[in-house]
Amino acid sequence: MTKSDTTEKNRVTLSRRGFIITGAAATGGLAIGFNVAGVTDALAQKVLGAAGNEVGAWVLIKPNDQVVIRIARSEMGQGTLTGLAQLVAEELECDWSKVTWEYPTPGQNLARNRAWGDMSTGGSRGIRASHDYVRQGGAAARQMLLQAAAAEWKVPVEEVSVDKGTVSHSKSRKTTTYGKLATAAAKLPVPDLKTMKLKDPKDWKIAGKGLKRLDTVDKLVGKQIYSIDFKTPGMLNASIKDSPVHGAKIKSFSADKAKVMPGVRGVYQVGVGAVAVVADSWWQANKALDAVEVSYDDTNGSRIDSAAIAAVLRGGLDATENVSVANKAGDAKAAIAGAARKVEAVYNAPYLHHVTMEPLNCTAKWTADGCEVWVSTQNGDAALAACAEAAGHPPSKCEVYKMHLGGGFGRRGMSDFITKAVLLAKQMPGTPVKLLWSREEDMRQGRYRPITACKMEAGLDDKGNLIGLSMRITGQSILASVAPARMQNGVDFIATQGLQPIDGPQGNEGGFGYTIPNLTIDYAMRNFHLLPGFWRGVNNNQNAFYIECFLDEVAKAAGKDPLAFRRDLMSKNPKTAKHLAVLDAVAKKAEWDKPLPTGIFRGCAQQMGYGSYVAAVAEASVDARGKVKVHRLVMGTDCGHVVNPDQVDAQVVGSVAYGLSASFFEEITLKAGIVEQQNLDTYEIMRMADFPTKVETVTVPSGGFWGGVGEPTIMVAAPAVMNAIFAATGKPVRSLPLKNQKLRA
Repeated sequence: MTKSDTTEKNRVTLSRRGFIITGAAATGGLAIGFNVAGVTDALAQKVLGAAGNEVGAWVLIKPNDQVVIRIARSEMGQGTLTGLAQLVAEELECDWSKVTWEYPTPGQNLARNRAWGDMSTGGSRGIRASHDYVRQGGAAARQMLLQAAAAEWKVPVEEVSVDKGTVSHSKSRKTTTYGKLATAAAKLPVPDLKTMKLKDPKDWKIAGKGLKRLDTVDKLVGKQIYSIDFKTPGMLNASIKDSPVHGAKIKSFSADKAKVMPGVRGVYQVGVGAVAVVADSWWQANKALDAVEVSYDDTNGSRIDSAAIAAVLRGGLDATENVSVANKAGDAKAAIAGAARKVEAVYNAPYLHHVTMEPLNCTAKWTADGCEVWVSTQNGDAALAACAEAAGHPPSKCEVYKMHLGGGFGRRGMSDFITKAVLLAKQMPGTPVKLLWSREEDMRQGRYRPITACKMEAGLDDKGNLIGLSMRITGQSILASVAPARMQNGVDFIATQGLQPIDGPQGNEGGFGYTIPNLTIDYAMRNFHLLPGFWRGVNNNQNAFYIECFLDEVAKAAGKDPLAFRRDLMSKNPKTAKHLAVLDAVAKKAEWDKPLPTGIFRGCAQQMGYGSYVAAVAEASVDARGKVKVHRLVMGTDCGHVVNPDQVDAQVVGSVAYGLSASFFEEITLKAGIVEQQNLDTYEIMRMADFPTKVETVTVPSGGFWGGVGEPTIMVAAPAVMNAIFAATGKPVRSLPLKNQKLRA
């Protein structure tokens, strides 16, 4: 539940009814929309952290003035924890040097009528989807503390002020602190959060500042506990192997050899396709797993390889049936047919793995009375639901203890590994079992970024103006596999991220930044047995690569500078002004019009995604052997409001590493339905030597909206570099990863 609640002595098992009563409070028993008297401080400590007073659900104040801020979202290295704490602390007006944090659990959230709101962390929504209600929680707590001071001093609350947690009444010269007021404040009714007047960002003192992260020190000294580190008395360890062909079921298995190996406590089937070995140590379990002989039912998936998938995608590029239109204006087909000059190209992007540093793992303990899991998850709510379903218990009898993530990138937004851990623990009642996937299992059982292809066609008039553009995307649908209920009339809108009409229903999330008189962007869904999933940046990454690299091809055919060509497509529509502004900002920073040293070339790209506007300029060279060197990347972001500029910069640099690694090296291929890449020796990732020499960030927050940060700049890093390569070689890069392309003759 909290940073310290990962040991057996701090764990407490409660009935759901008991939890609803005790989960309401520390001393004072107050939570937003929940007030239960008669709760002892000792019991409250077990449920909601160290001794103190809960002043609204978001804030716990200790007698020594330390402020504990509850963080509902997950922390996976992106800095969301610190940013959310800054927003609460800003409205609370406490002393930032005395702020710490804790995770409430999904079970507590359920029991308290979702006092902490959404516990999902994905789509760069950690801050942008919760900034309002966490700020309201901080403001409500501040008002309650000031009311407590006013009541104690018998003065109007309007005469009471606060600065860094010290409360003052200037007329009487009385002062006190939040720590001394918290007990009285906790007894007051919680104000209606929606009535809280929030600060104008221009008046921020804590939010908007590049403050150090709250979790850095624990990481540096090795105190930070991830779920892979978790230990509890009596715990056993397990390794698992699921069918290497996704969807295949176990026909039979023999565990005789494994059962007699050292340390082995049991061999179990998990679900329809997996076998797990439980042992004293994980190494013993993993070694014994190799001795288990398993046979699987034959499936169609076992007859699919990468070549077969490529053939299906080629068919999708020209299909006329089962095609959904995402964006349309005029008559692109007719405009291109009658154009003075035509440009055509086909682009491809492969399956990708998440490659989290921490392999998937989950510890579960099942009893007839309930189930608990300890896990690093991006979605606490979904984790609780998965735990309950697998355990066969109602959610009220289950609990999930969230921990920091050693990488998420969308993979830990899925809960399949939690389900497997609970199903396994259910076969060993009362015993905590830590299920840790090997790196090989992690690679085989990924939920990969879907493979797609794109056919591009453009028509230019006799003056080099773009008069028509057709864009056909084909490939696997994420939503059709993992969330079919989110599809809209059978259409996966995520497949065309960043390409939607800017004034359409998805425009605020990722609107198309160009105005073209005749335009058709459509999608032909083609699904395969390999399971897809959300991968940091999702389909925006492929789509930005397709459109931004193709526009450079079109600009060259038109005989125009690629930056000027884009500006012309953006400047005629005031709705794309923010797209243009961030592109201009990076072009200015990169000194686009200034000549470069011999052998170095520039490329640019822009895109909108996750509510933010981003752009990039790359400077790169290609030597005689075809080796690419990225000398400089200038990355621009307009995310509306910036909560912590240092974290924005860090996220942008991290996105460069993630995006370029994928574009230069990474791919998942199949043979006989099985993923060929088994570990990092066959799934190459970027090394420090390949990273750009210099990455510069330009943050141009225009205010008035809240955009995401963790994913958007991934979208433009790769196409900007690929366009610089195009400028250097004269050969467009149309297929990723770059390692498969011959850049020099």
